[in-house]
Amino acid sequence: MTQSGPTEQNLSREEAFARLSFYVEAGVSDHLADESQNRYQLEPDAAAPDAVTDEAPRRTTSRNAPSRSMGEAPPAVFRPSAPAVSALDDAAAIDIARQLAAGAATLDALREAVAGFDGCSLRKTAKNLVFEDGNRQARVMLIGEAPGSDEDIDGVPFAGEAGRLLDRMLAAIDLDRSGIYLANLLPWRPPGNRAPNPGELAMCLPFITRQIELCAPEILVLAGGLAPKQLLGIDTPLPRLRGQWKPYRASGTEIPALTMLSPQFLLDYPGQKKLAWQDLQALQARLGELGDR
Repeated sequence: MTQSGPTEQNLSREEAFARLSFYVEAGVSDHLADESQNRYQLEPDAAAPDAVTDEAPRRTTSRNAPSRSMGEAPPAVFRPSAPAVSALDDAAAIDIARQLAAGAATLDALREAVAGFDGCSLRKTAKNLVFEDGNRQARVMLIGEAPGSDEDIDGVPFAGEAGRLLDRMLAAIDLDRSGIYLANLLPWRPPGNRAPNPGELAMCLPFITRQIELCAPEILVLAGGLAPKQLLGIDTPLPRLRGQWKPYRASGTEIPALTMLSPQFLLDYPGQKKLAWQDLQALQARLGELGDR
């Protein structure tokens, strides 16, 4: 079959720029081998789950996309791989991140430090830094995994359709964003919503742990499977971990942490909302035990 359209060799300047922009958005940021690799190959476990699965993928949700009914199976799961990184470069960047985080005496100073940190490649492809939302003096700090496209555009955690679902979830237990503090494990969106690689997670970990320390919440809520793995050091699959309270220990303090399903997961698998309601009730009960302050 004869190939039609421009080839890589005869693209115009505008066409080449448009194609390069698409590659960056899709997560193609490095030339790793002479032969192409399918990084979106369907894995054996990609069938739609009957129950909660560990670390369901985050996907960009179109505001105009039709919603699925509770009994309708979601689409097959694709798990793109993160690009390879240099271990030596990672080690240096992680050390700098630790120094910057330790030197930040306030949340404003920490935000400035994160904004100025150029050791993580995610910063170069993201549109905005996604640092925080809500009330810095709140008793509850909710930490998600990483920004999606809506968060990347708006510059706040839990934006778009997932954010609106979270707002409804909080309202069900008489909370809103004025009574909770929101952040993410990673402050920048991975290109194409791909999974972050270990180097990127390690670079961002000092910033979120310092953010917890400066916020000093009485309760942590970890949305999704990645946050408890990084912050609690727990590798328990999300189906068995969600709904459980585990201690978060850092800097001589201990904070009770509840793992729950992320709003994006609930949009993809609405049949699991009954489990989210159980988790919200557990949070409400713990807040009741703490009483007024």
